[in-house]
Amino acid sequence: MNIKDALSILSLTAISDPEEIKTAYRKACIKYHPDRNPAGLEMMKAVNVAYQFLTKISYNGAERPIDEEVNSDFGDMLNEAINAVIGLSGLNIEVCGAWVWLTGNTKQYKAEIKAAGYWWAKKKCSWYFRPADYKSRNKGDWDMDKIRDKYGSVSVNNAPKQRPALAH
Repeated sequence: MNIKDALSILSLTAISDPEEIKTAYRKACIKYHPDRNPAGLEMMKAVNVAYQFLTKISYNGAERPIDEEVNSDFGDMLNEAINAVIGLSGLNIEVCGAWVWLTGNTKQYKAEIKAAGYWWAKKKCSWYFRPADYKSRNKGDWDMDKIRDKYGSVSVNNAPKQRPALAH
């Protein structure tokens, strides 16, 4: 994860002091909690990674200026993108950094996937969702293993969610 992605997920516009980072983390935890959100478990993983990344930078005093504008709505966009596809059976959902990759049985859901804002990566034979303002700095071809090594990878559990029965 990079600084811009971490700030975007926590809806921060700049590297802040530890208390401001903690406050943003707590707000994100409430907003994306699994009890309130179908993609909550996956969003909480992203929120936790962003928080750990930013606190490590902040506490180490390695604060660096951000040259690019931070998209403070990206956490919501990422949440919506995951929620749009989480119930589709046969899909493998993987979060690498700030990108979401879809593989598996995607052909039958092409219209739903496109409507959710995903793009087709021909060389990887996968669908991806990325920040709208992302500009690629890499001109070479990266395979999924190289992407996973650089940005990390979290597989999303795409099993249908069942609520426990309430005792009367």
